[in-house]
Amino acid sequence: MDNLPAQRPMTVVQLPNGQHVYADPANLPAAQPTGPQVVHIHQAAPDRTVQRIALGSGVGAGTVAAGVYFGPLLVGVLTAIAANLAMLTFMVLILGWGVITVVRAVGPGTSNKGRRKGR
Repeated sequence: MDNLPAQRPMTVVQLPNGQHVYADPANLPAAQPTGPQVVHIHQAAPDRTVQRIALGSGVGAGTVAAGVYFGPLLVGVLTAIAANLAMLTFMVLILGWGVITVVRAVGPGTSNKGRRKGR
């Protein structure tokens, strides 16, 4: 470190407005970021995490908007289908139990006529 010159030579630096000047790069003010704000995934709201991952992977905004709209819609439809299937299964079980009970009560070989007790 002792071998460095006392004063650095001036170099050509491009300013943010596009001009070129001779200046010491160490003495320039810090550049302000001009790009989009970066929000880390762990700081995002839980309902927006998938959208932020999708946008970060290059998926278009239309796809993200469709995901925001159709995602909950798909969950609702699948829940309704599952509820309908559960109700249908319950009804089939009840009707099957009823039919089997009636057939056993009416069918041959189930009556007690002619049977002797004790044998």
